[in-house]
Amino acid sequence: MTVTLEAATGPQPGPDPSSPPRPRGATWRRLRQDKAAATGMVIITLMVLVAVLAPLLTALEGQDTTTQHPELVDSASGGTPLGSLGGVSAAHWLGVEPQTGRDLFARLVYGARISLGVALGATALQVLIGVSVGIAAGLGGRFVDSALSRLTDLTLAFPSVLFAIGLMAIVPGSVPRPLVLAVVIALLGWGATARLARGQTLSLRTRDYVAAAKLSGAPPLRVARREILPGLVTPIITYAALLVPTNMISEAGLSFLGVGVRPPTPSWGQMLSAGTTWFRPDVMYVLVPGGALFLTLLAFTLLADGVRRTLDPRNTEVAA
Repeated sequence: MTVTLEAATGPQPGPDPSSPPRPRGATWRRLRQDKAAATGMVIITLMVLVAVLAPLLTALEGQDTTTQHPELVDSASGGTPLGSLGGVSAAHWLGVEPQTGRDLFARLVYGARISLGVALGATALQVLIGVSVGIAAGLGGRFVDSALSRLTDLTLAFPSVLFAIGLMAIVPGSVPRPLVLAVVIALLGWGATARLARGQTLSLRTRDYVAAAKLSGAPPLRVARREILPGLVTPIITYAALLVPTNMISEAGLSFLGVGVRPPTPSWGQMLSAGTTWFRPDVMYVLVPGGALFLTLLAFTLLADGVRRTLDPRNTEVAA
C-alpha cells in the first residue's frame, strides 16, 4: 500500500543551498511548459471537475446511481445489457450495469468522488504523519531517532494489506467507510514518507543556516518549521504526487476484495470487482472504470515527474 522509497527518492536530489529560490511565477511557468506535466494537470483537472460536478452531470443525463432498469437487461442470459456496447443510448451515455440495469455513467462520476477523495485524504494524512515523524527523528537525539526509526521500520514491514482487510471487515456499518478507508490506508502507509523526511532532515541539519539558527537559541520547533521544512518541499511534493495514485490503487484493491466501499455507493474499484465476471458479455463494464482509473494514475505519475524536474534547482531547462 506504499510506494517503494527508491522510486520516490532515487531520481531527485536534495535542495542546493547555493541556488537562489526560484520565483513562484517562474516555477509555475516551467511546470506549464513541461508537456508531460501539463498533460497530467489537464487530466487531473478534468477528473476533479467530474467528481465535483457529478450531481450536475447526472442531472443532464437524467439518471442517478441507484435506480434499476430491469427492462434494459436480458434476464434470459443472466442479466446482460440489451443493445450494443452494454446498452449505450441517448438516455444512458455509457450503458447500464448487468443484472441491475443501473446507469453506468452516473456510477462512474460518483465513483470518482470516492476514489479521488479517499486517495487525496489518505495522502494528506500520510504526509502529515510521515513528515512530523521524520523531522522529529532527524532533529532528535540518538534515543528519539532510534525509537522513531524502529517504529518506521515496523510500519514498513507490517503486512498492511492483510491488516487492512481484517480491520475493514469489522468496521461497523454506521461508520462512513470512505473516511475509514482513508485513515486505514494512511496509518499503514506513512513509513516511507517518514524515512524520506528523516533522510533529508539529517542532510539539512548540517547546513550552516541550520547551525546558525541553533546557535542563536531558536527552539527545535522553530528550527524545524523555518529551516528544515522549506528544504523538504521538493521531495515531499514529488513523493505526495506519487502517493495519490498508489492510494487510489489501494482503495480500488480493497473495494475489489469486497472490504472497501459497499453497494449501492459506487467506487471504481467496486465496479471493477463486479465487472470481472462480465468481461466477455459486457466489456464496457470493465473498460469504463478501468480506463478512468488508468488515466488518473497516469496523470498523477506524469505530474509527479514534472514537479520533480521543475523544482530541482539543478535543472536549467524543462524536458520536452
